Amino acid sequence: MRDRRQRTTIAIGWLALLLLWEVAGRLQWVADGALPSPSGVLRQLAEDWGDYPPHIWATVRTSLIGFLVGNAVAVLCGFLMASWRPVGRLLSGINVTLFAMPPIALTPILVIAFDGDAPRIVLAALATYYPTMVATVLGLTRIDSRLLDVVRLYGGGRWAALRWVRLRHALPTLLAGLRVAAPNAVLGSLLAEFGSGSGAGLGHYLIGSLGRGDPERLWGIGLVATAISALFYVAILLVARCWVGAQAPAQESLGSQGDAARGAGTQWLITLVAVVLPLLAWWAAVWGLEQAGVSSFVLRTPADLAAELFSSTRPESLASIIGGALLETLPWCLAGMALGLGFALLLAILGTLSPVLERVLMPLSLLSQSMPLVALTPLIVLIFGRDGATILAITISVTFFPAYVTLAQGMALVPEATQDCVRVLGGSRLKQVRLVSLPWSLPYLCAAARLVAPRAFLGVMIAEWLATGTGIGNLLNVARGSLDYGLVWAVVVAAVLVSVLLYLMVTVIEQRVLKRFAMTPVQ
Repeated sequence: MRDRRQRTTIAIGWLALLLLWEVAGRLQWVADGALPSPSGVLRQLAEDWGDYPPHIWATVRTSLIGFLVGNAVAVLCGFLMASWRPVGRLLSGINVTLFAMPPIALTPILVIAFDGDAPRIVLAALATYYPTMVATVLGLTRIDSRLLDVVRLYGGGRWAALRWVRLRHALPTLLAGLRVAAPNAVLGSLLAEFGSGSGAGLGHYLIGSLGRGDPERLWGIGLVATAISALFYVAILLVARCWVGAQAPAQESLGSQGDAARGAGTQWLITLVAVVLPLLAWWAAVWGLEQAGVSSFVLRTPADLAAELFSSTRPESLASIIGGALLETLPWCLAGMALGLGFALLLAILGTLSPVLERVLMPLSLLSQSMPLVALTPLIVLIFGRDGATILAITISVTFFPAYVTLAQGMALVPEATQDCVRVLGGSRLKQVRLVSLPWSLPYLCAAARLVAPRAFLGVMIAEWLATGTGIGNLLNVARGSLDYGLVWAVVVAAVLVSVLLYLMVTVIEQRVLKRFAMTPVQ
């Protein structure tokens, strides 16, 4: 009976939200019609449906191929890292760099270097790699040692343990990683479509529709892109339920490689590896592109870029140009990160205070995870304009979901006996949250901050690139439009380095904070 009442309350809440949206759209309460009614969006979508099939097919095809390629590489690397510790140590720095790398920064380079569908496939593959790789490592390594002892007792070796224990144990965690990776593949493909000037795909269709100034059409395209992303997510969810019998739980560690738990010496080694190996890979990639026929006029090696950064042949050095753009971007990045974490913490507290509200908030959060942000950015611009409000709105939308899931899970793991102590003494639900849940979830808050730091930088770059015309994101767009390939490479490298440094800074702060309170980081 109680569950039925809760479901009824949730259904009423959803209907009320849709009704409010319909009224707000019809009466043009938001930015003179920038937020159209759901009925208007669906009507426009029906009128334009004849234009959609080639664009939908192009986006789905490249997203799916990138999803398969990226996950295949991720599972292979995860297996190697879990099986041979030296390989894991060697690749850990590279993985941190890939995790922190803003995919928007790579778009111009990929569009310049490759033709056809290749940029979309590569970016979709890169977007799916990290969560699946981490899930594979966690699933293969976090096993009850007693199960492995049973295999050894019956004479089984490493491969028997892998077959009968590790692979079976890894399946739920791997499927959880695939659920996270599925919407990322669509986002990667859309980013590449936005970055190139022509062709089929929902990103191309959205860019081509911007000049018409029709909010219903833009919202319709965003709705279709979201539906595709959600279908990818639901497909993996159904597979998970068929294979493991239930939905695999969300893993807070899918955004973390656990570097925070390592000592200072190891952390410095990882940092060194993260710098040296990408440089070697950069040289190798440039050499390979030259052999494939890409003009050397477009490409830059690390040595070429280092010489060009401080060259006097320009009116203003590249270093000065990059530095000025970063001074515009970083304050918004830090502000958006703080607001995203604060919003996530507020939602987690509200969900803890009201289980019914949590059941409403989590589906909304999952829906936001399925939304390809790059497709919704023009819609956000229509509502908030081309100023700082848009930057903050986009950055918060990028950061709050992973932070909310991590914090909600942390608060759900608070021991019931600890909460009973406050309850027995007459403490209210709010007091339980203040005295028990919040202190208990501090490691999860730190993990959330580590997870969202690079995402905040990505959100600001997307806003600058597509909306505000400021900062490092706009500089990337200007460099691409003017065919200034030296500046393109400089912006890409600067964006990657800043994202990695943000991640490492949050990791160091996490270590010191948790050490002070004698707490263990969330891995």
